[in-house]
Amino acid sequence: MSKLELVFVPAPAVGHLVSACQFAENLLNRDERLCITILIIRPPPPWDASIDAYIKRSSSAPEGSRIRYITLPQAELPSSEELAKSIENYFSLLIANYRPLVKEAIISNKWPNWNPKIIGIVIDMFCSSMIDVANELDIPSYLFFTSGAGFLGFLFYLSVWHDQVGREFNRSDADLKITSYAHPVPSKVLPTFAFVKEGYSSFREHGVRIKETKGILINTVSEFESHAVNSLASEPELPPVYTVGFLNNLEGLKSKGNSKPEDEEIMKWLDQQPPSSVLFLCFGSAGSFEPPQLIEMAIALERSGVRFLWSIRRPVDAEPTKFEDILPEGFLERTNNRGMVCGWAPQVDILAHEATGAFVSHCGWNSTIESVWHGVPIVTWPLYAEQHINAFQLVRDLEMAVELTLVCRMHESEREIVKAEEMEKAIRCIMDSENPLRKRVKDMGEICRNALMEGGSSSISIGRFVETILDS
Repeated sequence: MSKLELVFVPAPAVGHLVSACQFAENLLNRDERLCITILIIRPPPPWDASIDAYIKRSSSAPEGSRIRYITLPQAELPSSEELAKSIENYFSLLIANYRPLVKEAIISNKWPNWNPKIIGIVIDMFCSSMIDVANELDIPSYLFFTSGAGFLGFLFYLSVWHDQVGREFNRSDADLKITSYAHPVPSKVLPTFAFVKEGYSSFREHGVRIKETKGILINTVSEFESHAVNSLASEPELPPVYTVGFLNNLEGLKSKGNSKPEDEEIMKWLDQQPPSSVLFLCFGSAGSFEPPQLIEMAIALERSGVRFLWSIRRPVDAEPTKFEDILPEGFLERTNNRGMVCGWAPQVDILAHEATGAFVSHCGWNSTIESVWHGVPIVTWPLYAEQHINAFQLVRDLEMAVELTLVCRMHESEREIVKAEEMEKAIRCIMDSENPLRKRVKDMGEICRNALMEGGSSSISIGRFVETILDS
């Protein structure tokens, strides 16, 4: 039986890579004729460590496997000045430098057992420059969008805004009517890059180029983002849209045999807690707070009286410290019978645990869909990237979260301090068993899990995509 090949070019960030690889596996399960090559772009240190660890775990495929990982040679790095201006634009420039290496890898890397016909290149939203490679090789290109449909609509809106105003955004701009959001969007909740000339221009260009692809695959569920998905589907200038989510490391770490003693200690502690009683606080691999904010958080947790599991990540350049040195004196002792403080936490396994009742989150898309998948309601505390507009959508459009803050930004010189009183109020609201939001999220979690089952909306959408590429 002749094989048909898809080439994936994910962005060099582990959050993007994980969902792309999960989607690739789903496609292989649909048709045995398919085989997939995933081209790995390694970012410069210190970002490369997590990529290397994930590839090491994933690439030990048995002989005859229909998926392979090829790590590309290092391309020229953009200047440090570009990094200082905009990390988003820096990565876009870095990826663009990989175009000749990607083209060469597609041409020269033959499968040992097959000679498949390449039927498509699947790119990440940061990799729109790879459309040039697809065009040169006369191969269709498709976008795999690792965030949600609402945010994708915002990328398309950038061209509308630029035609009208001709500049990046200001936080004093009036509320925006973006078709992928049901409510007007305050400018203060726009992604961080929208206020930076280089980041704004880079994403506007991505939005323009994405329209050149033959199809858009979004890591979402149509029932979850119904308004946003319908708004995209109604745009005549867009290619076909496929909702193929939720896709992430939804099975956690235990199934891969990667649990560590610290993880086991956390899970053992959760096993001892009543169902839906624990508030989980975690802000992603890059989310961190200075001691003044940590003190306010500790005060709120102590006053609220709830059980909690708190993952504290310190800034990369901070001196190593013990938790007792950065938290209020005696806090750990006073809350020892109902709380646990840790460093890194196995987030998926914690959200899947029956003891977890709510999640204080930075609202990154992966964390959002993991939480909804497991029916755990969110308290919003966005910090960077597109997290603020995700949080806005969760609170206003989807009614799946309690608002704590929508505007706090991690890298600002005068970072807003969220007071203990505000946090305590949000905690009591989300942990109230009578809060109807809790049931809404639980019901939506069931809908989203069913979406990937046979006959579900995402399963049908993936099937449509497979039929399209096989018939092309």
